Amino acid sequence: MGHGRKKRRTHVAPTQEEIEKTPKSLVVKSGNIGRTVAELVSDVRRVMQPNTAAKLRERKSNKIKDYVAVSSQLSLTHLMLFSQTETGTNLRIGRIPRGPTLYFRVNKYSLAKDCLRLQKTPHTSDAEYKTAPLIILNNFAGEGKGKELKLMTAMLQNMFPAINPSTMHLSEARRVVLFNYNDETDMVDFRHYTIVVKPVGITKGVKRVILSTNVPSLAGYSDISEYVLREAFASESDMEDGPESAVTLAQDYVGRGNRKNEQRAVRLLELGPRMELKLMKVEGGLCQGEVLFHSYLHKTKEELEKQARVRQIKLTQQARRRQEQESNVERKKGAKKGNSGDASDEDSAADNDDDEDESESEAMSEDSTDRVSKSRRAADDFGADDYEGDTTDDDNSEAGDDEEGGEGNGSDDDDNEPRSSSNSRSAKRARTSKSSNGSSGSVKFGSKRK
Repeated sequence: MGHGRKKRRTHVAPTQEEIEKTPKSLVVKSGNIGRTVAELVSDVRRVMQPNTAAKLRERKSNKIKDYVAVSSQLSLTHLMLFSQTETGTNLRIGRIPRGPTLYFRVNKYSLAKDCLRLQKTPHTSDAEYKTAPLIILNNFAGEGKGKELKLMTAMLQNMFPAINPSTMHLSEARRVVLFNYNDETDMVDFRHYTIVVKPVGITKGVKRVILSTNVPSLAGYSDISEYVLREAFASESDMEDGPESAVTLAQDYVGRGNRKNEQRAVRLLELGPRMELKLMKVEGGLCQGEVLFHSYLHKTKEELEKQARVRQIKLTQQARRRQEQESNVERKKGAKKGNSGDASDEDSAADNDDDEDESESEAMSEDSTDRVSKSRRAADDFGADDYEGDTTDDDNSEAGDDEEGGEGNGSDDDDNEPRSSSNSRSAKRARTSKSSNGSSGSVKFGSKRK
């Protein structure tokens, strides 16, 4: 029975501290831009992977404050904003949330598909975008360089995660982003490459046999030496694989035969896009604030001092307005609490009034019940219960007279009903006593009376 494969490699998940330290950028577009600029935005997002939102769908109505509002939740550190005007394409790179911001004019650019179309065998692989690229800054340091170049260097360097050579795995170095500063034109060239290693010291034909994953076809050759020697000449790329360009691999690298302590030649294949940038302006805040540098406008010392005073006045006014708004909010909250307290007092008073009304109605109902019971006991004493349903001729005639009299008076009030009922009851008792003393009508007595 065969044994299962032993796990020799383990994936160590990054800690929370490492995740927080990793810079994350957001590449967006602003306003109405053309189709080619939209493709350029997509290419730059692909360059910044995996520490960016590659499939972000922004709206034209989105403002900078909207991106700043979600920056803390997504741990965003930098904002790259592309826009297009009548004069050309612009790029703003800002530090979230308080700046500074670098304004670039994109003089020229080429899309990634255009760069790959120029290559005979373009190299494309999604596995290369699973790790962050390395950054190379060329010709940024030196004497006579202004402060804006130092600020630009720090900004571009902090957009990509830092590396530690002692703990870094060699297989994570898959791509390179190059920024080259040209002193003569004051332009910054942007390039994006992938790293490829190849065997050194052998001809192109042998490389094809070694690096090929399929068995070569020898149908048109009588011997394998013909296949190997047909490209024995040294091409321009083979001349680059000399001893000075060969390196010894410190660790295993991706690719066939790239083992530790093997000598390999390092190549850079361009992936794109390309951009030629010119620094136009530097602002102290995020797309706002003090202008620290301008390529065309140069102000004197007095103008700078006046500008600083005006800025200080604006900041003071903003602080005063903010304080007034906070005090107004606290005052409105206090007034709302007071109104809610008065409303609760009124509700409690209304509840007490309802309870008193209920108690009074209950007392009145008890009094009415007592009066009814007393009247019933009085009727029992006179034998009213014995005469229920018993009538006489005189009673009928008098009852008709009473009805006619009632109709003539027209008393339909509900308040008079209990009084009329008691009067009719007393009239019954009077007629009953009269009939018992010798009236002509016949009387039918109840069962209880003997």
